[in-house]
Amino acid sequence: MKFTVTRKASGLVSPAEVTPAETLSLSIVDRVKGLRHLVRSLHVFKMLEARSGARAAEIIREAVSKALVPYYPFAGRFIEDSMDGELKVRCNGEGAWFVEASADCSLADVLFLDYPLMIPQDELLPFTSPEIDPINLPFMIQVTEFTCGGFVVGLISVHSIADGLGAAQFMNAIGEMARGLPHPTVKPVWDRELIPNPPKLLSPPPAFPSFKLQYTNVDFSAASIRKLKADFFQATGQYCSAFDVSVAKTWQARTRAVGFAPNELVDVCFFANTRHLLTGVLPPSGFYGNCFYPVTVTATAGRVAEAEVVDVVTIIRDAKRSLPNEFAKWSVGDFKKDPYELTFSYNSLFVSDWTRLGFLEVDYGWGAPVNVVPFSYYDFMAVAIIGAPPKPKEGARIMTQCVETEHLNSFQNEMNYA
Repeated sequence: MKFTVTRKASGLVSPAEVTPAETLSLSIVDRVKGLRHLVRSLHVFKMLEARSGARAAEIIREAVSKALVPYYPFAGRFIEDSMDGELKVRCNGEGAWFVEASADCSLADVLFLDYPLMIPQDELLPFTSPEIDPINLPFMIQVTEFTCGGFVVGLISVHSIADGLGAAQFMNAIGEMARGLPHPTVKPVWDRELIPNPPKLLSPPPAFPSFKLQYTNVDFSAASIRKLKADFFQATGQYCSAFDVSVAKTWQARTRAVGFAPNELVDVCFFANTRHLLTGVLPPSGFYGNCFYPVTVTATAGRVAEAEVVDVVTIIRDAKRSLPNEFAKWSVGDFKKDPYELTFSYNSLFVSDWTRLGFLEVDYGWGAPVNVVPFSYYDFMAVAIIGAPPKPKEGARIMTQCVETEHLNSFQNEMNYA
């Protein structure tokens, strides 16, 4: 059955009040070239009897306008400074792009956007008019209302202005405005100059290979996660997280499926929040810029493929323990290779964790979302995203685009093997 989404209105939403007109510099992390890309996601909200008759698109549009007052850089435009060539944000109050749409079905008809999607993602995500280049637009949003009274919020933002925690902080502020709060409970902090700024190494631009990566996902039940965590505790006497076991399971499954030679090196890379490592430098809350450090774990394919999952968890946790020291060394320029200049190859898996960013708590007055679907996929990098399955399911949903067609069945079998 084909369902139709109709875009009814679109245009710029400006801040509700006059905001500063200025050009803001970005941090050295914000300016990493690989972050100049669009981050896309869908957020599904069920109908709430108490809000019967309320128009989500209208309420959220007004809330966006109000939130853009304290978060006014999201209403600006990215520019490349003619003097130093650096990427900056010109705050001109021009506004964020907002699209209002409707669907001719209920959310139940499309299984609340459970996998596989019954409505193409592009119909639920905003797109601009031809004269606006979306890569220069920090923030776009589409609210699609369904016949049941529920709705889907489609978000597109440019990673250069905020990391996942920062983007979720902004969305929670919009939610607070939609619920009638006079101002965000967390005061936003720009202050990009507080991020360490070590000397930039001269290095060639990164190569972006093109793989034919296939999409698939697997749900890890809460019981499976508890068992793996218990196995690790029994083997080591230490605790580990759902993130640790999810990464270990996915890395091992992919390594086995691809069939790398036993002595070939394979990597898994994830991006660790470093706000806690800048205590006393950053304010205790509110900073929404990119504040992370890439943690890369390297081992031979034989070691990863042949070990028990708990042993792979140990490899990952050992790398996590090195984060404070590695970040401190980078902060003072004590490095030979820039850790933010990533190398993309079929041997490398990149992992993003969406479970602890704050998107699962956003509330526009209809309660928290019942499903969040991220789309951080590119042909040049093998990616696994750790998210939550649609409610009321529990556990973790591993959404991947990390193997080519010839390895897909084997990867799915390995992921499903307990």
